[in-house]
Amino acid sequence: MTKIKFGTDGWRAIIADDFTVANVQRVAAATALWIKQNTDNHKAIVGYDCRFGGELFAKATATVLCNLGIEVLLADNFATTPMVSLATIKLGAYAGIIITASHNPASYNGYKVKANYGGPALMSEITKIENLIADQYYTPIIDFEQCLAEGKVSYFDIETVYLHYVKEHFDLAKLQPESLLLTYDAMYGSGQFIAKRIFKNTHFLHCEFNPGFDNQAPEPLQRNLKELENKLVNNPSHLSIITDGDADRIAFYDDKSAFVDAHHILLLTIYYLHNFKKMSGKVVIAFSVSERIKRLCEHYQIPCQVTPIGFKYIAEVMLQDDVLVGGEESGGIAVKGHIPERDGIWMSLLLLELMQTTNKKISEIINDIYKITGAFCYERWDLHISIEQKTKIIAACKANEYSAFGQYQVANVESIDGYKFHIDATAWVMLRLSGTEPVLRIYAEATTKNQVLSILQAAKDTVLA
Repeated sequence: MTKIKFGTDGWRAIIADDFTVANVQRVAAATALWIKQNTDNHKAIVGYDCRFGGELFAKATATVLCNLGIEVLLADNFATTPMVSLATIKLGAYAGIIITASHNPASYNGYKVKANYGGPALMSEITKIENLIADQYYTPIIDFEQCLAEGKVSYFDIETVYLHYVKEHFDLAKLQPESLLLTYDAMYGSGQFIAKRIFKNTHFLHCEFNPGFDNQAPEPLQRNLKELENKLVNNPSHLSIITDGDADRIAFYDDKSAFVDAHHILLLTIYYLHNFKKMSGKVVIAFSVSERIKRLCEHYQIPCQVTPIGFKYIAEVMLQDDVLVGGEESGGIAVKGHIPERDGIWMSLLLLELMQTTNKKISEIINDIYKITGAFCYERWDLHISIEQKTKIIAACKANEYSAFGQYQVANVESIDGYKFHIDATAWVMLRLSGTEPVLRIYAEATTKNQVLSILQAAKDTVLA
């Protein structure tokens, strides 16, 4: 019997290998028991994204929950993760479940649990669910159709719930004048449907149903966006927005068709909320985020807290403290005034609002921020490694064996989550094993792209030697 463990953001596994209907039923049964142990509110939201088998796994989840006494509101179409999180609050459920593997390759699917506050369930609660996963299969007594007929499972339009919430907070007509040229790349993810209801005067790319994602992992990194880059050569936009497979992550291209990563989006968000909306609160960032965020926070005298990697850690701080912005290197960003959840569509609208408020292009605003933080570049390499290599690298990190990577001498090391090797005040490299894939991630930041690539190559050569 497969031992099921949740990673940095939910349980993910390869479809038809470990991610099977039978194993999903085991996790759903544990989720139902967790709900019943914690509360008298026996209601849950269940959604699914555009991955292969999403509806099948969602129905399997709903059926098990129903059999174990949980009322289920099931999304009537593909849903984004933020939609499920928001619906959990708006529809008064105790838990939200979305079948998604987020940015992982198409061979994966996954299972995320959201709590009644509209954000990821905390690690302490996830551990409880893990401990309730039985070492035997669960067989429902009544099937999905009977659950539906008896009203224990009901379909619900959670996309419209999300749309109404957006319209309460943004003046969409004002944000999108006729002169504004937008491009939106869904990467074949579930953001494509709500995007077509929100964005006007927009060129839509990869907004069709393609559960194989055209053999490209739906993660908004520059290396995955070559088709969009090629299209922007002849058809530039004022803003080109990209969201991942379940639309909780964002990246974009600016008015000069230059790629803008999550670190710069975090800087833009802090700059906007602090300077123009006059909002307060601390900034919370994951360990792999650019050091330039701290520099901007110091300039504005805003507290900045660093957490382990995984948005659930940021969400936990957001529930306890007054947080202005919380964000990750991967493009997941949450802001004050919204739910404690990453939301690519929401962040897109906030950036449009920034452009309208300042009457500036994004490239101009970034240059303004650079006057405070200094210009910088950031890259991440993902290396598929063997178990033997993994063991060796972990042992070397723990033993402090990496005093240099090629010509780059290590000044000091942090190990909040992974190992961050500081080279000087403007450059560092970090090693961390992925929590969702058999991958070693190498991150680097420096003043120029050439320097970043040089550091990454030196780190790769060192750890694989």
